[in-house]
Amino acid sequence: MLNLALTGFFAAMMLLGFKRPFLWVLCYLYVDIVAPQIISWGFLTRLPISLIAFSAAFLGWLVFDDKRDSRFSWRQGLIGLLLLYCAITTFTADYPEEALTKWSWVWKALVFALFLPLTLRTRLRIEAVALAMVLSASALIIDGGLKTAMGGGGYGSLIIFVENNTGLYEGSIISCVAIALIPVAVWLARYGTIFPPDWKVWLFTGALIFACSLIPIGTQARTGLVCLAILFGLYLRTAKNRVLISAGMALALVVVVPFLPQSYMQRMNTIEDHKSDQSASTRIGVWKWTLGYVKDHPMGGGFEVYLSSKVAYDTVSSQTTGSNVTITRTPVVETGRAFHSSYFEMLGEQGIPGFALWLLLQLSGVVQMEMIRRRWKNRKEPDEAWAAPLAVALQLAQVVYMIGSLFVGIAFQPFILMLIGLQCGLWSYLKRIERPAERMRRGRQPMQVAKAVAG
Repeated sequence: MLNLALTGFFAAMMLLGFKRPFLWVLCYLYVDIVAPQIISWGFLTRLPISLIAFSAAFLGWLVFDDKRDSRFSWRQGLIGLLLLYCAITTFTADYPEEALTKWSWVWKALVFALFLPLTLRTRLRIEAVALAMVLSASALIIDGGLKTAMGGGGYGSLIIFVENNTGLYEGSIISCVAIALIPVAVWLARYGTIFPPDWKVWLFTGALIFACSLIPIGTQARTGLVCLAILFGLYLRTAKNRVLISAGMALALVVVVPFLPQSYMQRMNTIEDHKSDQSASTRIGVWKWTLGYVKDHPMGGGFEVYLSSKVAYDTVSSQTTGSNVTITRTPVVETGRAFHSSYFEMLGEQGIPGFALWLLLQLSGVVQMEMIRRRWKNRKEPDEAWAAPLAVALQLAQVVYMIGSLFVGIAFQPFILMLIGLQCGLWSYLKRIERPAERMRRGRQPMQVAKAVAG
C-alpha cells in the first residue's frame, strides 16, 4: 500500500507539472529530501526518479517559464565557482573512484542550488519552496519523533521509515536539519498564504516543533543538543519577553530531564569531557591530521581524501574507589576515519581555495539576510511585512547549520544548498520589487509637497 501511495504521488506531481511546470521544481525538492525510492520496495526503486524530477524541473523552466524576472546574483556565481573547483579536484583526487561516487550527487546538489533562484519570481513561489522543504523534511522528522516518544531510538539505532544511514536518514544530519527547520516552520505558520494562519496550522506547527526537539533525543546526537541551545539563544536575542521565555524553557527542562533515557544523559555528558569518549577523540585526531595534510596539499586532495588518514590518540577514563582516583589511558590507532566536520571536510577535500569559497558562500548568506531584515523590518503593508521575518528565519536556519556542521560532515548536504538557493531567490526578488516601490515613493513626495503648498 505504501509503495502504491509513493508511486501515485510521484506520478501525480509529474502529470500536474505539464499544467504548472513549477510543480516539477517542488517535486524535485520532495524527491531529494524524502528519497521515496529508498522507502519504496517496488516500481520506484527501479527508476532514476531523482534524475527524472531534476531534468523535468530544469527543462520546464527552460521551455515554459517566463524568464523576464529571473536574476543571476553574485552568490549564485560563488556556487558556480565552487562547482567548477570541485570538478577539478575530483579529476585530480587522491582516490579517483571514490571521489567520482561522491561527485555523482554533489554536482547535482550544487547545480540545483544555482538554478533554484532563477525560478523564484514571485512571493508565492518562494513560499511554496519553503513549504515543500518543511513538509518533505517533516515526513522524516514526525516519523522519528513518534518513535522517540514511544520509547524507541538510541545512538545509531533510530530507524526512520527504513534502515538507512545516508543523507537525512543519518542521525546527526537529521538532528541538525530538524532544529534548523524550526524558524522556517514558524514563519510559514505566521505569514503563509497557501495555508493561511489558523488554529489547525498552529497546532501542526507546534507538534512539528515538538517532533524536531525530540529528534536529538531519539538519535542521541550531541550535534542536535548544541543546535537547539544555539537556536534558543538566538531567539532570545530578539524576543520581547525574554525573562518569561527563559523561565518557561527552564521549567520545561526540569520537567523533561527525569524522563530522558540514561543512555542519552551519558552520551550528552561526553560534550564536557571529550577525552573519555572515543568518538570525540577520533574527531580531534582527524582534525589535526587534516591541518597537517592541507599544509602539504593546499589545493586539497579531492573527495574522500580522509581514507588516507591515520590517527593515534589516547582515551582517558577515571574510576573512583573511596578517596582514590584511578586514571586509565588506552592508546588507539585508527585509519580512514571521516572528517566529522564540514569545515575540515572542505579543507581536506577542496583545500584552501575551496574552503574560502564555501565559507564566503555561508557567511554572505548571514550578511544578506541581515541586510534584508534591516531594510524591510518597518514595512507594515501585508504584501511587504513578510519579507524581514523570512530573512530572519533563513538567517537563523543557516547559523544553526553552521554551528551544527562543526561536528558533522555536511558541507554539500542538498537540503542546506536548497536553503541557500532560497536565500538567493529571496534576495533577487526583493531587489527587483524594491526599485519600482522606491520610485513610486519618490514620485509621491513632490506631489504631496505641491498639494500642501496649494492648500
